[in-house]
Amino acid sequence: MTFPAGFLWGAATASYQVEGAVAEGGRGPSIWDTFAAADGKVLGGASGAVACDHYHRYPEDIGLLAGLGLNAYRFSVAWPRVMPDGRTTSAAGLAFYDRLVDELLSRAVVPVLTLYHWDLPQALEDAGGWPERDTAARFADYAAVVHTALGDRVNQWTTINEPFCAAFLGYGSGVHAPGVQDHETALVAAHHLLLAHGLATRALAGQARPGHEFSLALNFAPAIPDGDTPAHREAARKFDGIHNRFFLDPVLGHGYPEDVLADAKHHGGRFAAAVRDGDTDVIAAPIDWLGVNYYAPARVTPLEDPQAPSNCPLPTLRGLDVLPAPPPLTAFGWEQAPATLTDLLRRLGTRSGGLPLVVAENGASFVDKVVDGRVFDAARVNYFMEHLRAVHDAIRDGVDVRGYFAWSLLDNFEWAMGYTQRFGLVHVDFETQQRTVKESGRFLGRVARANALRPPPDGVGDARA
Repeated sequence: MTFPAGFLWGAATASYQVEGAVAEGGRGPSIWDTFAAADGKVLGGASGAVACDHYHRYPEDIGLLAGLGLNAYRFSVAWPRVMPDGRTTSAAGLAFYDRLVDELLSRAVVPVLTLYHWDLPQALEDAGGWPERDTAARFADYAAVVHTALGDRVNQWTTINEPFCAAFLGYGSGVHAPGVQDHETALVAAHHLLLAHGLATRALAGQARPGHEFSLALNFAPAIPDGDTPAHREAARKFDGIHNRFFLDPVLGHGYPEDVLADAKHHGGRFAAAVRDGDTDVIAAPIDWLGVNYYAPARVTPLEDPQAPSNCPLPTLRGLDVLPAPPPLTAFGWEQAPATLTDLLRRLGTRSGGLPLVVAENGASFVDKVVDGRVFDAARVNYFMEHLRAVHDAIRDGVDVRGYFAWSLLDNFEWAMGYTQRFGLVHVDFETQQRTVKESGRFLGRVARANALRPPPDGVGDARA
């Protein structure tokens, strides 16, 4: 199974999850510092204050990535490190990313830079956060500052990672920072995040150099109903609408889906008031590729009362429940269903009119142990093998997929789950910061070096590149 020439093979991280050094280099506090400090918000009372100490250990970590044979690194810039108050530039903060990019290039690794992976400066949250329209304008300013500093060496620019999570988990269910629980506020935040993407994309395009490419990364959960009646199809429509199309369609220039807006009417009029003339044109600023983050589908079933509240804490959802995921499951309890990734990529390729796609995140947590200096994570090897087959199936069907990034390079601070979930290609002992490459990392490196996947004769276990 050979992949296209020039295919990006990489691993991803996020600043707050790996960097640590939250009080060094002039960094200001983020909403995740505040959230993690609150009692009961993060399992075990954990925080990203130290995390993987990537701030100090990035040469070692990039060396591990390059040594595996991966050719790209998707990382995020910490807005509060670059602008401690969300507005004023810190030369020391920019200098860290300057060093990081130079380290990547010295090892022939492509830097794929994400400007926002959820660590909003606390000062901007104090001024209203993402429910405040001005935050989108501040983000465009921040994007321009980072681009001015690094645009001579970085060609791949992603504005925002998973606005769904930042809006609906941060301001809706409240399970992520800043911990607000209000669905109408979450919808407004979602609009301003998408507006921020559009404003930043326009700002970056105005400074672009030859070879620069712009994108954003959306997380998708295909909706699978447990039947084929009109009620089942309606349940799938509702879930797909708020989870997937609400974010995808305006980015593709189609505006917000009318059916989702109708579903949202019971939340009140704040969202409609937040969307001003011209906003959807800004959100539809041209991008060069779409980042596709995929982990699992959602299985849904209709309720007898179409107005009954859902067990899924997302805005607009009524009249359906999300069912328990069937096995096989990851340690996070997420379903392993690689065929749905193929279907998703086909659908996105069609719906976007052939826009190039990059699988910007895909991976799984399992219980990993270091034994005699090795981590034999056969379940994760199999997970990657099956999902890479799914990606290849989509490419074979004509979908323009240009890269695959494993989540994650390192075991890290997994948001509200603290340090209880390990996704890394590299095991991290959080007491000693000792790194140990897992067998899954070696496997993915072999595939990357060969740019091909060759399954063993029995079709299971360790694939050979």
